[in-house]
Parts: sequence; C-alpha cells; structure tokens
Amino acid sequence: MTRRRRALLLLALAILLGGLAAANVRRREAALRRALGPSALVLVTRAPLAAGAPLAAAHPLLRALPRRWAPPDALASAAALRGARAAVALPAGAYVTAAVLRAPDAGGLDPAATLRPGERVAQLAALGDPASVVAGARVDVLVTRDGDAGRPGRTVLALQDAEVLAARPAPAQDAGDAQADGARVLVSLRVSVRAAVYLAAAQSFARELRVLARAPGDRGAVRGALAVDERLR
Repeated sequence: MTRRRRALLLLALAILLGGLAAANVRRREAALRRALGPSALVLVTRAPLAAGAPLAAAHPLLRALPRRWAPPDALASAAALRGARAAVALPAGAYVTAAVLRAPDAGGLDPAATLRPGERVAQLAALGDPASVVAGARVDVLVTRDGDAGRPGRTVLALQDAEVLAARPAPAQDAGDAQADGARVLVSLRVSVRAAVYLAAAQSFARELRVLARAPGDRGAVRGALAVDERLR
C-alpha cells in the first residue's frame, strides 16, 4: 500500500470515528434533555437583600433551569415585584419566590409575636382559596410529590388542623399558569418545629402544596397516614 493511499485511509477512518463520536454526544445530550424535562425561567437575585428592602434593589435577572427543580412558587416576571419588599433577608443568587415577598401595604401584628414556646411560623405559597384561607381559619395541608426510582408520585395529608396566622393572595404570575394551577395564597401557619421543617422541605422539593380550609369549629382529625398515589390508590 502506497503512502498516499495509507494517508487517505487514515483520514477516512478519522472522519468516520469523529462522526460516530459526534453522534454519540448528540444522543447523550438528547437523553439528558429528556431526563431533565422542560425548562422554566425564574427570577434570581444578583445582590444580597436585607429584610424589608425593595426587591428591585436586588436587580433580579431571569435564569433558566429544569422545571422539575424550580421552586413551585418561583416568579418569572418582574411585574410581580412592583412595590414589593423582601419578607426575609436574601443572599445573592437566591430564587425570588412568592413566599419571600411582602406586599407594599403589609402591616399589622407580626405573626411571630403570637407564638407559644415550641411553636414556629411556617410560611407557604400554595394552592388555596383566598376567600376562605384567612387569618384565624383552620386548614389542612396536602403535599404532592413526583415519583422516583420507579415509584409512583403521591399526595399525602401532611398537616391537619393548623391555625392560619396571616394570609393573602399570591402575586399574579403568568396567566396561562394561573388558569392551569388555580388560585394561590401566601399563608403563615402556627406549627410545631417538626412540621415547620417538613413544610420547608416540601416547599423546596414537592411539586405542589395545597391548603384546604376547614369549616368553622371543625377540629376533627384523620387517624393514621392518608396518602393517594398517581394511580388513585
């Protein structure tokens, strides 16, 4: 075999291997995109923010990330921040969620001032009826999470007969999402430390939280665990 023919053969082999490698990379990228699912745009702070400071001072920007990892109450429009202030201190790079907003006219008694020893205030952004989820009402909290490792997703009755210390409608977001999901409320609940930790984790990792108002005077409790999976079992 001549040197020229050998060089052409090696060049063809290199092109073939390069094409196979590129195809393999494309397949891996496609598989990764399918595993991550659709993406979502969320607002992220670019500067640290003190509690009570205007959200605009954090110069939030939109960042794309997989929808399954986005906080359920993450905001994707700067319009929802108009006049709003931070309810808690936020570091740079924090997600701007409905739970950290304080309405421009927020005032009155601090819910934490009514706590008894051993109690905490759990702040949630959840699906709920703003007309019935109001301060002084008693509510149950449902948590829905996706399945993993072949197990089905399920909805559990996570908390029963919790007292609402404060509540208000969540800021309007994308109209299409609002119609699909339903009304949302920002609610502060009187809970135990254990329940506060669970609800904080659910707010970050669960797919959906729902607050159900109880009838006045209803203090009954469901005994035992109550859960329904995606097969409605």
